[in-house]
Amino acid sequence: MAWLQTHWIAVALLAVYGALLVRHAIEGRRGTKGRADYYVGGRSMGGVVLGLSFFATYSSTNSFVGFSGQAYTYGAPWLLLAPAVVVFSLSAWIWVAPRLRAFTGAVDSVTLADYVGFRFESRAARVLAAVIVIFASFLYMIAVFKGIGNLLEIFLDIPYKGAIGFVFIVVVLYTAVGGFISVVKTDAVQGIVMSIAAILLFWGTLNSAGGLGAIDAIRAAPDTSGLFRWDAAMPFPVLIGIIVAGTLKFIVDPRQLSRFYALADPQAVRRGLIVSTIAFLGVYTLLLPIGLYAHAVIGSGLAESDLVVPTLLGDAGILPALPAAFILVAMLAAAMSSLDSVLLVMASTWERDVISLFRPQADEGRAVAHTRFWVALFAIITAWLALNPPGSIVTLTAFSGGLYAACFFPAVVLGLLWRRGTGTGAVASLVTGFTVLLCWDLVPFSDAVHEVFPAMALSLAAYVACGLAAPPLAAARRLDIKL
Repeated sequence: MAWLQTHWIAVALLAVYGALLVRHAIEGRRGTKGRADYYVGGRSMGGVVLGLSFFATYSSTNSFVGFSGQAYTYGAPWLLLAPAVVVFSLSAWIWVAPRLRAFTGAVDSVTLADYVGFRFESRAARVLAAVIVIFASFLYMIAVFKGIGNLLEIFLDIPYKGAIGFVFIVVVLYTAVGGFISVVKTDAVQGIVMSIAAILLFWGTLNSAGGLGAIDAIRAAPDTSGLFRWDAAMPFPVLIGIIVAGTLKFIVDPRQLSRFYALADPQAVRRGLIVSTIAFLGVYTLLLPIGLYAHAVIGSGLAESDLVVPTLLGDAGILPALPAAFILVAMLAAAMSSLDSVLLVMASTWERDVISLFRPQADEGRAVAHTRFWVALFAIITAWLALNPPGSIVTLTAFSGGLYAACFFPAVVLGLLWRRGTGTGAVASLVTGFTVLLCWDLVPFSDAVHEVFPAMALSLAAYVACGLAAPPLAAARRLDIKL
């Protein structure tokens, strides 16, 4: 009872939010008639809702807890993430979205792995792509679970394991029941909630720090002056690699790309571009400096940057009870907006590109039922792994993004733009990107360059070399589809 008296505002907001999730789950179930509805919303959704979903899917607790606090240790160079987010998001909407929507609609593709398989007419490339998607998704989900677990543990005094269990139950229920339609509608609301929360969090931190001018004192202090060098925490090329790995996901991450599959028409593409760009520019401009200003509020004694935002929210002197509770709900929304998407990607990829490939399922209703089961199973596995996470939020997120960038950039981008790509080239690029990313640390002086750069370069080289070595294939006629 004492706990409820202390946290009743947050509990009330969570109850309202939970009711909204139930409504969206019911609407999603009613709107799901077959596999395409459950996986990609029947390819008939509007640009505003998908633009907000595109923003919310990327902006998980990895952004609100990990990215917001990272400048605490990485320093001012970390602020370069904001323009990178905007540039790569725009690139995805301008160059990838219209082409991918046209191509996947024409060949009835509903996952990234089956796009690879259909584009290159290669079962091996399809299965390999599916395995990489599932592996990278596991890493990302662990990071999200860790972020929300830390937040609820500090702010609501809920044990870390209990926090993960709570989020697991809620996300599995509405994702399994409502599918893509439920996920996107919920994400749209979550995007609005997170935008408001970013304003509140920046305002509270800035007020407690003493205003915008507090940055001058932080720069002048002996223990924090080093945060304003280009190599504040690591060699600058390594930092750029982390940023690139985290933002290239817009172009190659199946969670983000699935929003393009669902676009109804070209007008939806334009609306989605505008909405997502405004959201990214505004929110990340507010979030990324928080780690720097936190030095003026909580000092420089935190051992881990992932604890910066939870520590700020746990201090009643920084934010009043209502704004702090609202931000907590936004953090939970941020976690769910990524967990639901990645769960659906993992489950649909496993069912569509592994199970059904070797054991075809003609009954779409049964395929959807199987996918719902995989949603629950994959959530159980990742929640268990998150109890003892193998790295920090930013590290796990960047490595997951690096896998997508190194492995899928050639197949997705060049696959849509260059006719000479082959199945052999797709397999070679997937294997090369994965291998180099995992083994780069074994190379002498590898710490001077982030692994995503050599992995992408060699993956691209393998793809192009195989394409040039082979004669033009009849499969390339697929690109004659009007894009």
